[in-house]
Amino acid sequence: MEAYRTEEEQVEALRRWWSENGRSTIIAIIVALGLGFGYQGYKNYSQGKDEGASELYQRMLQTFNSPALTPEQLEIAVQLAQQLKNDFSGTAYAQFASLHLARLAVGKNALADAQAELHWVLGKADKGSDVARIAQLRLARVLAANGEAEQGLGILDEGTEGPYAASYAIARGDILLSLGRTEQASEAYTAALALAADNTEGLDLVAVKQKLQALNPQAPKATVVVRETTAVAPVVDAGSAVEGEEVEVEVSEGDSIGGEG
Repeated sequence: MEAYRTEEEQVEALRRWWSENGRSTIIAIIVALGLGFGYQGYKNYSQGKDEGASELYQRMLQTFNSPALTPEQLEIAVQLAQQLKNDFSGTAYAQFASLHLARLAVGKNALADAQAELHWVLGKADKGSDVARIAQLRLARVLAANGEAEQGLGILDEGTEGPYAASYAIARGDILLSLGRTEQASEAYTAALALAADNTEGLDLVAVKQKLQALNPQAPKATVVVRETTAVAPVVDAGSAVEGEEVEVEVSEGDSIGGEG
């Protein structure tokens, strides 16, 4: 009987606990399950979206890089880039697509369109990321080409450090040179060479050195030729020399003329 009462007490205690906490427990379980399934669903959705963006980006690159790009293929590539921006705007693929569109715009001298694309990239990319730094660098050059050199120089002031510092210094030198500020351009090119000492990838340092040399021409150095002089004595050979002709003879150190000594 004692064991029975103990079991009854346990059941009764369980009923009271369930009455007090059962609903909150069920809600907690439902929420936990919901979060788990929700996260898994989001993960699958995100993965599928990234795969879709990647596939579209590869198609765009293949079209852009066609050996003989026809106007029709170019139009298809541009449409793919626009689709990436519209359907996958939150991905890095869309940012790269916009960089391609900016490059095309520069090639057509549509500088306003290029600026719009680069501003779009900067609005999407993380501040300080590689994509953002590349977009800033290109935007500075586009602004300078569009007559807004000072604004371009202001953008370049933000890239004095990091892996792209040499590229920023070269762009700064080019813009200053276009403004006729040759001394400052020379300083920028010199800084670029120093910054690129440990990382020359993607940099045309030969061109930089040529620009620097053109800005700082050096006068040709005089070549000093030292010639050893030798003693010359007139020698008359009755058998071969003509009267009054002088024949030069080389006298080694220690020799004497006329057999003296």
